Amino acid sequence: MGLSSIFRKFIMALTGLFLISFLLIHLIINLFTLAPSKDLFNEAAHFMATNPVIYVMQYVLALGFIIHIVMGIKLTIQNKIARSKNYAYNQMSKNTDFSSRSMIISGVLIILFLILHLRDYFYQMKFVGLPEGTTDYDLVVTLFSNPIYTGVYVFAFIVLGIHLNHGFKSAFQSMGANHNKYNPLIKAISTGYSIVISLGFSTIAIFHFINQYNFS
Repeated sequence: MGLSSIFRKFIMALTGLFLISFLLIHLIINLFTLAPSKDLFNEAAHFMATNPVIYVMQYVLALGFIIHIVMGIKLTIQNKIARSKNYAYNQMSKNTDFSSRSMIISGVLIILFLILHLRDYFYQMKFVGLPEGTTDYDLVVTLFSNPIYTGVYVFAFIVLGIHLNHGFKSAFQSMGANHNKYNPLIKAISTGYSIVISLGFSTIAIFHFINQYNFS
């Protein structure tokens, strides 16, 4: 394994951990939509949209995501070449878990969902603008009133959870945290984090979809 390959894995791990941190913040803010008053989420959304630090960070986040994708594509191509030349490596890869084997597929699905997500939220808020009298909270509720959109959203975060389950622990290993003493803990945190993210975002979507019917 050449130095360039090690460097790519390190950069991919670093950007991955950055994106993982963003997801947790994003989930916390979205949980505000479950509050009794919609003002809490609207105020948080306004802060995120007007804070100059957040404004700069959104471009840093976009750059990090692009780098993560590029490194992922390069490593995938490199691994495919290695598997075609090395039978032992290929046999070993069959023993890896599902989340590891499906990284490229889950990655592509996540990119497709991100495009949809940016179109419906970021593009709508930044470039089109919300109709007069419509708040950020109202947009969330409107989108999740659609069963197809809600289903796609939940499916996307299940896929993301699978992707994170391998990506989280792989990132630490790529950055040197690979020891028999700590690997079980890293694996446990990775699994727990992926479940929290997947279940958290999915719960928000399902809550708003069900809440529109006012069963109480």
